[in-house]
Amino acid sequence: MQVILLERVAKLGQMGEVVSVKDGYARNFLLPQGKALRANEANIARFEAEKAQLEARNLETKKEAEALAEKLDGQQFIVIRSASDSGALYGSVTPRDIADAATADGFSVDRKQVVLNGPIKELGLHDVSVHLHPEVAATVQINVARSAEEAQLQASGKSIQELAAEEEAAAEFEISELFDDIGSAASDDDDNLVEVAEDRARRDA
Repeated sequence: MQVILLERVAKLGQMGEVVSVKDGYARNFLLPQGKALRANEANIARFEAEKAQLEARNLETKKEAEALAEKLDGQQFIVIRSASDSGALYGSVTPRDIADAATADGFSVDRKQVVLNGPIKELGLHDVSVHLHPEVAATVQINVARSAEEAQLQASGKSIQELAAEEEAAAEFEISELFDDIGSAASDDDDNLVEVAEDRARRDA
């Protein structure tokens, strides 16, 4: 199907260009989202009549997107998820989760603007692109953790492996301290028994 683009579409073309696309892509994405019109004579004439208005509107929305991108770029958002000890999530982090986290922190982000290169299925820090406009994008960091405390440690630069190693070392230290306390108590008991035996021996003598 041939369509005329009403805005820039990545890897497809600029506003006003007539391009050929698959019918399904046009019907399911470009046409319903208002990104293009069927390239017939009536629609081409309509575009030419509204071109100046479309360009002005595009310029305005681009400026708004650039202003938001300046504030959004580099921001870190926390997403709390359940995960195994190895860091594998029970499920995955979706574009909706990321949009909700950004919105909760005061940024207006729609899930359709979030672009994932692949599913997020592990704890840690993940860079994600947010397309605010066909010509404007920002990069945010998603901090996926099991708790707010863990997220804070990850933000400081510690990996899940390092956190697990620290927890294991702390547990081993506690066990070692426990055995030391038990050993010390047993030694004190032995000393007391010796003293009692010596007292009895002196009395018998």
